[in-house]
Amino acid sequence: MTKPSLSVKDLHVSIEDTEILKGFGIDVKGGEIHAIMGPNGTGKSTLASALMGHPKYEVTSGEATFNGEDLFDMEVDERARAGLFLAMQYPSEVSGVTNADFIRSAMNADRDEDNQVSLMQFIRKIDDKMGTLEIDQSFQHRYLNEGFSGGEKKRNEILQLLMLEPKMAILDEIDSGLDIDALKVVAKGINELRSEDFGCMIITHYQRLLNYIKPDFVHVMMQGRIVKSGGPELAQKLEENGYDWIKDELGIEDERVGQK
Repeated sequence: MTKPSLSVKDLHVSIEDTEILKGFGIDVKGGEIHAIMGPNGTGKSTLASALMGHPKYEVTSGEATFNGEDLFDMEVDERARAGLFLAMQYPSEVSGVTNADFIRSAMNADRDEDNQVSLMQFIRKIDDKMGTLEIDQSFQHRYLNEGFSGGEKKRNEILQLLMLEPKMAILDEIDSGLDIDALKVVAKGINELRSEDFGCMIITHYQRLLNYIKPDFVHVMMQGRIVKSGGPELAQKLEENGYDWIKDELGIEDERVGQK
């Protein structure tokens, strides 16, 4: 089986006539975890939303391919069916739709009628994954994200990740607002999927998540593009010294571009 791959080249993205991404590029393959770090306002969340197809973000130039196919020729649901997953920084609440119904529908969305996930298969799997993430079984019957705390929403995003088993995941600040115990549980869920058939891009401000999920590559994003790449040691240096040394090294005076 061919490894999944996400390739982004010279990507420029604008919102309301303001350019946010200014030549972003990255290649992520199955078996790899890439961490993208950077100060607020450098375009990290814009990158995630643009790749997943949020209509607010206008791709003005550049290209992105997923498993060799033009990502921007796909509708949002086609990207998801192809195996691209986005864990959002602020997941939406959906009243009237239970968590279990939502996840089972998503699992069956790209399956034909003869290959649907049975109720018993679903129950066995969700019970197992909720156990891994230390999620109370009552979550299955609650409306999607409604009344969930920030930490519960993040665990729920990882539950969806484990249930759907996508080929490529973009995790947008999945560690935001988590205490250390919740952080360890979320990291455990992500590490469970690690394999040659799964690639991952983790957007984060903090090195602490990377204590539990060891990235293969760490990238620093400023002014809408990657300005420095390295291994896990780069994240540790950023934790100790911040970003000023990179700005000084590159002659960057103001790293903000107006959006996350």
